[in-house]
Amino acid sequence: MSSESSHIVPYRTFILIWIALLILTGATVAVAQVDLGALNIWVALTIASCKSALVVFIFMHMKYEQRLFKLALLSALIILAVFIGFTFIDVLYR
Repeated sequence: MSSESSHIVPYRTFILIWIALLILTGATVAVAQVDLGALNIWVALTIASCKSALVVFIFMHMKYEQRLFKLALLSALIILAVFIGFTFIDVLYR
């Protein structure tokens, strides 16, 4: 038997997350207009990470998953971040 349970998320939460995503998208556009030098990519990636975290945890209901599944996702994201970091370091010191 399945031990699944449905989690009802109120519409208010979805609307607040949608507004937060719109604000973060506006921040992305605003930061793209400012010349921060080498920090531009880091600021853009930080904002994109925040937006993806909101989508994963709220819209994809990762907030309600088991701890092992969360750990698997976190480890995959850490490995991805390491590879992206190595790529940036390689490009930076060429």
